[in-house]
Amino acid sequence: MSKIKYPIFIISKGRYDVGLTANMFLKDKVPFKLVIEPQEYKDYARYYDEKLLLTTPFSNLGQGSIPVRNFCWDLATEMGAERHWVFDDNIRYMQAWYKGKRVHCQATLGIKAVEKFTDRYENIAISGMNYSFFVVPKENVNIPAYILNTKVYSNLLIKTDLDFRWRGRYNEDTDLCLQALSKGYCTVQINNFMIQKNQTMTMKGGNMTELYQGDGRLVMSKSLEKNWPRVVETSRKWGRPQHHIKKNWRQFNTQLIPKKDIDWENIEQEKLNIKATDKGIKSDHLRKFVDEINAGI
Repeated sequence: MSKIKYPIFIISKGRYDVGLTANMFLKDKVPFKLVIEPQEYKDYARYYDEKLLLTTPFSNLGQGSIPVRNFCWDLATEMGAERHWVFDDNIRYMQAWYKGKRVHCQATLGIKAVEKFTDRYENIAISGMNYSFFVVPKENVNIPAYILNTKVYSNLLIKTDLDFRWRGRYNEDTDLCLQALSKGYCTVQINNFMIQKNQTMTMKGGNMTELYQGDGRLVMSKSLEKNWPRVVETSRKWGRPQHHIKKNWRQFNTQLIPKKDIDWENIEQEKLNIKATDKGIKSDHLRKFVDEINAGI
């Protein structure tokens, strides 16, 4: 079975005792580095092996996560990595889409699937998994395997030699994807694998302290709108100020360019197997579903 190809960085601040992503990766045996600021090293070292920890050369800059994201990018460049992963620290688990259902899966499966898909094309700058609450089973509605040229959230596989970087202070995922799309690259949001993360502003630490307080949501949206006046507008959504991409991202229409050295007729597909927990499967319907998956039906 193939291994995860690219380095994985989890950026974290103030969440040494609630590191959801790191805990998931440890359980699923995913190799990663937990990138933290030096003033919190002792706190994180109480919960995680020191070999997993990377400390930044700066602390408390008040610029959100941008400096640490670019620190990871610089490390990936020094490593000679063609691509690198940057994960938020509040992801609870991953899921796979199978026959119209969301099924819990090991993180290794989703990560490797995104890497393999991305490496088949010449012009993908950023890829990653969609949020599970945006991939909802609906009757007579086919869920596409991926969405082309849109925002990738919280789990980004980034082409390391891009000639731009994380910037500003707010809405960093959206801004980075817009930079990529404006330069003629593609971004890909995978639906066949998903991440389930805690909602923004529901956990301590992270951007809660530095960015989301007071009118932070409005400032964040207006900042993105200022950088992209022809593309972004501010509206109210979910009871709070929220940026909105005009035309729902459809103005970006660059198509994927398949690599020519790939045998497209014989692409290997890894089999999805499901195992019951120690408590077993009590539902007859679920047991039948699991048996179908494992039998490849």
